[in-house]
Amino acid sequence: MTFKRRYANRSMHAAFITGIILFSVVAPDTVLQNFNPEQQRTVVLLLLAIYLWTVSKMPTGAASILILAMIIIMNLTDSVEDAMAGFLSSALYFILILSVLSQVLIKTDADKVITSKILKIKNISPKKIALILPLFMSLLPVMMPSAFARLKTVLPFVNGLNDAFQFSEGSVFRKYAMYVTGLVNQNSTMIVYTGGGYPVLAAQLLKDYGVADLSWISWFLIIAPPLWCALIITSVFSWFYLKLSYPSESTKDFTPDENTQVTDHDEYKATKMFWFVIATFTLMIATWIFTDSGTVPTLLPPMILTVIYALPKIELITNEDIRAFNWENFLLIGASLSIGVILDQNGTARMIAEQLLRLVPENAAMTLNIVIVTVIVFLFRMIFIVPTSAVIVIFPVMLSYADMTGIPALSLAFIVIMIIGGTNILPIHSPTLYFAFKEGVLSRKDHYIMAAFSSFTFLVISILAASFYWIFW
Repeated sequence: MTFKRRYANRSMHAAFITGIILFSVVAPDTVLQNFNPEQQRTVVLLLLAIYLWTVSKMPTGAASILILAMIIIMNLTDSVEDAMAGFLSSALYFILILSVLSQVLIKTDADKVITSKILKIKNISPKKIALILPLFMSLLPVMMPSAFARLKTVLPFVNGLNDAFQFSEGSVFRKYAMYVTGLVNQNSTMIVYTGGGYPVLAAQLLKDYGVADLSWISWFLIIAPPLWCALIITSVFSWFYLKLSYPSESTKDFTPDENTQVTDHDEYKATKMFWFVIATFTLMIATWIFTDSGTVPTLLPPMILTVIYALPKIELITNEDIRAFNWENFLLIGASLSIGVILDQNGTARMIAEQLLRLVPENAAMTLNIVIVTVIVFLFRMIFIVPTSAVIVIFPVMLSYADMTGIPALSLAFIVIMIIGGTNILPIHSPTLYFAFKEGVLSRKDHYIMAAFSSFTFLVISILAASFYWIFW
């Protein structure tokens, strides 16, 4: 059986590689005949990148280095330095610094103190926690810019609360909490552009492609209303889906014995270091909110904060923290950015958009154009595993599409951002979702039904927001 599986896997990879080679030979005289030679090579590189980052067994870091080498070999840039252009993006270093800073919050138990206060609410009950948890998780990105860090720190409290109420390991309460800490947590990352690596990168793309240079508060006001609408709808659906799917367990979970007390959780007392971290983080966020990014670059406050935390006597950041960063992800994002730059500069993105435009009926209404764009972005999203690499590649293509259809660039840009960030169906579509799924609390059926409904909701909300809300910005 093992031999057959290995043989099937090798055959599949051989088929992918053979397909890319055949495409590079046949396509220039068929589907890519309107593309110039450099654009044809760029499309082949894009297909190779998609294969390496989704299906291939090659380590992500090595695959990213191979992509950079192929850019040079295929003569897609004038120099080696241009091939590495993606690593010059400030967004890449913003992601690095925010990832390191999020670990500081964990070290000082800042998140645990906040969560502990929630658990001490008077007359706490499973139903109250179920109502509070999505709201809490949707606001937590303001203070903790890492979806994975949020999951790793909130999850133990959820499990502890489940035990305190004397529920079973597979209780409906725990299933719902796992949905929130996995899917809602991942989707809510977009609430502010400092909420994680993906929104940081998306905000940088808005600026790089001349769409908008948004302030922290402007981003929040643009995306928060539709995002909250989507999260409320999906959370309510998941709540009732789980209650109806497990009626016997649901009755036990949400009607605990009156004498049951929530006592089985740790009390985290605030230390001086905790208040120092909270004060400095608050100051950093206030700087983002109340200053102009043109005067005070968005990257500057976290850079200064990183230095302060690394000072002697403080030592909240050490060399070990820097080494612990996911450098494979760093290479992947940098290589993806380089591909994005090439797609835009040599006109490949616009040529792909022109081919997609053939799917749109002539003189189509704006709403129909928006619906078609939304579906195309969703289909593109399903190809990629990591949302950061997806947005880098898809963004320039769809932005060219906006010029041809008359859809406002900002509206189309946020369609891309919302769809890529909010349509996480497969567990592999985000590390946070994958980790939550591997806990084994949710069945495959439960996960896919809730994730599919969530993705559909984000599609509909994105269309409505682009038609009736984002057009005013």
